[in-house]
Amino acid sequence: MSNTLLDLDAPSLLDPEDWADFRAQAHAALDTALEFIEQRQQGAVWQELPSSVTALDQPLPRKGAPLDSLVSDVQKKIMPYTLGNTHPRFWGWVHGSGTPSGLVAQMMMAAINANMGGREHAPIYVERQVIRWLVELFALPEGASGVICTGTSTATLLGLSVARHKKVGQVLRSAGNAAMPGLRAYASGQVHVSVSKALELMGLGTEALCAVPVASNYSMDVNALEAQLQADIAEGLEPFVVVSCVGSVNSGAIDDLQAINRLCRKYGVWHHVDGAFGALSILSESLRPRIAGIEEADSIAFDFHKWMHVGYAAGCLLVADGEQHRATFATSQAYLKAESQGERVGMSGGAPWPTDFGVELSRGFSALAVWFQLREMGTERLGRAIYRNCLQASKLAEAVTEQPELQLLAPVSLNIVCFRYAPQFLSEEALNDLNRRIVIELQCRGIAAPSSTVLDGRTVIRVAITNHRTRWSDLQALLNETLALGAELQADAGLTSSVLSANF
Repeated sequence: MSNTLLDLDAPSLLDPEDWADFRAQAHAALDTALEFIEQRQQGAVWQELPSSVTALDQPLPRKGAPLDSLVSDVQKKIMPYTLGNTHPRFWGWVHGSGTPSGLVAQMMMAAINANMGGREHAPIYVERQVIRWLVELFALPEGASGVICTGTSTATLLGLSVARHKKVGQVLRSAGNAAMPGLRAYASGQVHVSVSKALELMGLGTEALCAVPVASNYSMDVNALEAQLQADIAEGLEPFVVVSCVGSVNSGAIDDLQAINRLCRKYGVWHHVDGAFGALSILSESLRPRIAGIEEADSIAFDFHKWMHVGYAAGCLLVADGEQHRATFATSQAYLKAESQGERVGMSGGAPWPTDFGVELSRGFSALAVWFQLREMGTERLGRAIYRNCLQASKLAEAVTEQPELQLLAPVSLNIVCFRYAPQFLSEEALNDLNRRIVIELQCRGIAAPSSTVLDGRTVIRVAITNHRTRWSDLQALLNETLALGAELQADAGLTSSVLSANF
């Protein structure tokens, strides 16, 4: 046992012994990170991981390693093999691309290292400021509340919990779901899986979710929704929430929020908006009319780390009725009690705390990254970047329709384009297999990163553009490579039109 360990008044065992040397290494690490962002577009979007990455066999570290060696390992073994969402040709899933200044925000967050459960300290007021900005942005009523969380999946769980509490009442917190059997939720068949997961975690199960049919544009069929509400009420079930999509996961479809608002008021049902990426189209003056009615919803879930490009992970739940929100989660445990003495608040003051609006007491300072992004970029600049992605999607859809071998399979509501390579004479099964292979080849060759999904039984190439670095030349390259790969893979499989036509 070292003398330093025995000396209980010795300096920290974890801070650097030589701050000047550490500072130099930290600055070098920052340069490495900035260089990675600056030069990311020059490499492949994604590349297959070598065994040296996937089969790590290092023993548990017993002794420490120098900072510069750790940075070197990250630079050589991790940075080349990331998913690629900082690359301009990443459109596979709805991931944000981040910003260089976001790196600064992450450093500040790490330096402060705030626990955002509550108590009286400046970071709490930063989060409150961000929530006030968002309430203003979405034109929610006075008294609305919000909480920053890890993402829309968490925000949806919280929002549906508030909806259930509103329906059942305070007895829910002691009696649970037994206080009101037959609770029922409604969402379109295009809704994200996080909704069914939330119902599972709430103890209601996936059978509590009614999948409402969709119209030809993949938005919820509101007439079918009302018919289902009436049928369930007649059977003695208890509808408590309708979940609408503002940017559905497959095609980016937008449900008719105004019509759903009217139905929810008519039947006394909570309206929760899943706006994971689409809700932030409100930042664009041109796109805002497409989500009219969102200001009248009961709750809204969305992510900052998608279309606002805040570093992961940062999502949000907004609730129009702040008192209902707080009543769902607030506790009165002695160790969580806000204290004050006259005008002196003390460190345990500052109520209500963020933990009164959610389930986590230990929470990171993601609010600072959001605050940074809004302060530096401003809503107008962010809105222009979002609108440009939608213009790019519209132009891509037009380009698809101009190619005889390509087929557009869904209307473009926002930023997602679903199409497929569809030469004549191939069966649906062959087309599905061919398009799956095209997507995999685009990814594995590092050309571009779309994803695939299924619409009405047809495998499609899905291009979700939430990337501020994307240029039209990138999307044109995607089309060119898709056509070339389609022809190449057809030839390799012997699926040429001449051969197939001879068999008819």
